[in-house]
Amino acid sequence: MNNNYIETEKLNFWTKLAYGAGDLGPAMCANVQVFFLLYFFTNVAGLPAGIAGSILMIGKISDAINDPIIGVMSDRTVHPWGRRYPWMVFGAIPFGILFFLQWIVPTTNQSVLFWYYVVIAVLFNLAYTIVNLPYAALTPELTQDYNERTSLNSFRFAFSIGGSILSLVIAQLIFSIFKDNPIQQYLVLGIVCAIIAVLPIYWCFFGTRKRTLSHNRQQEEDNNTNLPIVEQIRIAFSNGPFLFVIGIYLCSWLGVQLTASILPYFVINWMGLPEATFPQVAIAVQGTALIMLFVWSFVSKKVGKKAVYFMGLCLWIIAQGGLFFIQPGQVSLMYFLAVMAGFGVSTAYLVPWSMIPDVIDLDELNTGKRREGIFYSFMVFLQKIGLAIGLFLVGLALDIAGFIETIPGEAPPTQPESALLAVRVAIGPLPTIFLIVGLLLAYLYPITREVHDQILLKLRERNSIIDN
Repeated sequence: MNNNYIETEKLNFWTKLAYGAGDLGPAMCANVQVFFLLYFFTNVAGLPAGIAGSILMIGKISDAINDPIIGVMSDRTVHPWGRRYPWMVFGAIPFGILFFLQWIVPTTNQSVLFWYYVVIAVLFNLAYTIVNLPYAALTPELTQDYNERTSLNSFRFAFSIGGSILSLVIAQLIFSIFKDNPIQQYLVLGIVCAIIAVLPIYWCFFGTRKRTLSHNRQQEEDNNTNLPIVEQIRIAFSNGPFLFVIGIYLCSWLGVQLTASILPYFVINWMGLPEATFPQVAIAVQGTALIMLFVWSFVSKKVGKKAVYFMGLCLWIIAQGGLFFIQPGQVSLMYFLAVMAGFGVSTAYLVPWSMIPDVIDLDELNTGKRREGIFYSFMVFLQKIGLAIGLFLVGLALDIAGFIETIPGEAPPTQPESALLAVRVAIGPLPTIFLIVGLLLAYLYPITREVHDQILLKLRERNSIIDN
């Protein structure tokens, strides 16, 4: 049997642990960005909400454009380390440096600040893609077993959610130490997270490289990626289940990241709680998601990925809708809804990323080629385009609703009722709509465990004929 199919062997604990560690750094940085960057722009750097949203949109759109390019290039890479690792190893340090540079306030001139943050956003998002996209594309190279992929992704997202929680704990600690200097708070947060983020990428490289060395048939024998990128796009989008996975992922992550972006405003401006409370609410969500990640992974082996997604999202939708109706002073209820949301957030991490390798197997059955990079890149590409538009709309809505940005060095202003209503809509009804669409797409997704077993059986039969 060809080496490409020994992936059905069980992965050992240390390989899974090393693979999971590779997502710690990107998750920390992404989490700090999504929870704090819009708030940093408006309440520390002193930019209007509309301009701040535009910076985030430009950065994410440039990032989305990078995805298919880096995906194809990593598929085509021929290197003694394999296709993915050179990108991760050489991109890690620039990734850390550029993350830190986002949290500097070099001037009070808003025009200069706008262009500074735009340039850093474009460069940082390029570095993020160079590190994280090839890392994500390692999953199908490590194993093709249906349940092992779910298990592998549970390790990945345990580190991802763990990194998110760690970043919030670090933020809370730093904010308590530098209480009266917001600029210094975020400067220290940026450098601490940047240093911690870089090191686990090298752990992933050294801990998984031996496993992937035995699965590089496609690099040596099947250089499938010489097709023009337009043709690869056409092939990827002719894969029906892939379109469902993209939609499920897009809806799930719009729910996660729109909520995360507006959460500081909800906790501080609507609930009237101290700034130090916000990381605690975020930790309640992320901590629950971390615990539930392994619970859902176990349940998935019994009932399948789609059923797990349904169970998690139903709880999440109830929690998300409840946040719109919560009133200042109902702090216990707020934490209860945060914990309930965590049940669903964990499925947004686990399920779509466990589905995409199955889609890649179907593509191999249909085309005879393996193109992990292009599939992962377009999955992330569309997610980032949608997220960019969503974040821009949140910033624009706050601006139109009359949200008043904080002037550096002065106390936060009292927000008008229109701005507070915009905050509540952005944390409640808006994400709920996306989550309901995600549920519908998951219901229609066609690849079950039984279907995937048939795909692998046909691949093995075809491969044995080729070998003979």
